[in-house]
Amino acid sequence: QVQLVESGGGLVQAGGSLRLSCAASGRTFSNYAMGWFRQAPGKEREFVGAISWGGDTNYADSVKGRFTISRDNAKNTVYLQMNSLKPEDTAVYSCAARTKYGGSSPALYDYWGQGTQVTVSS
Repeated sequence: QVQLVESGGGLVQAGGSLRLSCAASGRTFSNYAMGWFRQAPGKEREFVGAISWGGDTNYADSVKGRFTISRDNAKNTVYLQMNSLKPEDTAVYSCAARTKYGGSSPALYDYWGQGTQVTVSS
């Protein structure tokens, strides 16, 4: 089992920045690829990006160039740095873990955090 807890959400103006954190406990964190997803009201969960255990990353086109995922295996934490935020980035952001890297479907991920709200005002 892997337990995931997100933090860092909040209210920010358009053009601003936020950094989300996802702290992991349980199994060896460095064995897992980590993903970030978001879900806006009335919409399906959407892939934001992912990072492999070695630090390779990939992103959804909608956030490429604005969001950056990183991880600190010594701290069992993965981060989502969000810059140039837009109102359409408003959603609940969740981190997730899986043993393989690659793919953007939420169904591929085994463990999930509870999510943290990000609200971007115009």
